[in-house]
Amino acid sequence: MAEENINIQMNSENSGNEQQPSIMVPMDDMDVVKADSPHTVDELAQELATIRQSAKKIAIIGSRNLPITHQQMIETLATALVMQGNTIITSGGSSGTNAAAIRGAMKANPDKLRVILPQTIGQQPSDVQDQLIGVPNIVEHADRAMMTLADASRVCNREIIDECNQLICFLSHTSKTLHNAVQYAEEGHKVITVFYLD
Repeated sequence: MAEENINIQMNSENSGNEQQPSIMVPMDDMDVVKADSPHTVDELAQELATIRQSAKKIAIIGSRNLPITHQQMIETLATALVMQGNTIITSGGSSGTNAAAIRGAMKANPDKLRVILPQTIGQQPSDVQDQLIGVPNIVEHADRAMMTLADASRVCNREIIDECNQLICFLSHTSKTLHNAVQYAEEGHKVITVFYLD
């Protein structure tokens, strides 16, 4: 690519008819959006529109192994997001990210919480079943009853991401399942916020 120049006029009180200095800025190493780029103008406009929406469907997923301070922050975040009119989408969990998101959303407005389970309520541990009491919007999947929990969770994460405008994920660098979920969200051009815990 040929080098282009940008002239920037410098103001001076004593400039008179003197020639103004210019700054040469090489343009050959700047990012260029190609016609076949995966991020077209339409996709970028759609992402910007999503950010500007007053009420969004926000997925919160992440690690089960979180210190209590992190769980309290996620709970506060979920409460604040729901109070702003957003809907929180997450999965079940007795501890960690999903459990904190459920607690936070339930405090603000239970009707703004959607919990998508990897399998059925009956297949969840008793403490998860207890936490889901009073949640008005639960999606179960009896068709995944024979899948391993790991496989069902991967499918569940994709379903959660398909339904959301924005993904917030709390994970460590070694969380393969969650990294795959983030990559899936990127491919779907979702707005993504990732918090690494390590």
